[in-house]
Amino acid sequence: MRARTVVGVLVALVVVYAVLLGRYALALMTDGGAVGVALGTGVLGLPVVGLVLVGLETRFGLATQRLGRTLEVEGGLPVDDLPRRPSGRPERAAADARFAERRAEVEQAPGDWRRWYRLALAYDDAGDRRRARSAMRRAVALEAGRTPPS
Repeated sequence: MRARTVVGVLVALVVVYAVLLGRYALALMTDGGAVGVALGTGVLGLPVVGLVLVGLETRFGLATQRLGRTLEVEGGLPVDDLPRRPSGRPERAAADARFAERRAEVEQAPGDWRRWYRLALAYDDAGDRRRARSAMRRAVALEAGRTPPS
């Protein structure tokens, strides 16, 4: 629940930022001639981009949360039992071994979103966040019946 509160506060801050920046952009566009219109248009683009990115990330987070709950109900959510270093990160050798298992599962059934979800968790345990997000996007797309990203 704490993560949801933090996300809610951050989204609210981005919305306030977008509104304030949008007001300044409109003020620039109405008083400044050609230069003001150009600057105002540029400034107006910033909150639009910010809101789009926040929306996409929120949608991704909600989708992965939904998949995680589904796996938990089905009893397919993997147990987090990897040995940990003092920093809290999984030990590398154990994470690599778990990753190899998850990759083999995906190779056996590449169309199963559940296996891609578990592979994403294994990527994260191994410290590869970029590939973890990519595998999670694939899991979301497969579950939704869409063509997954390559």
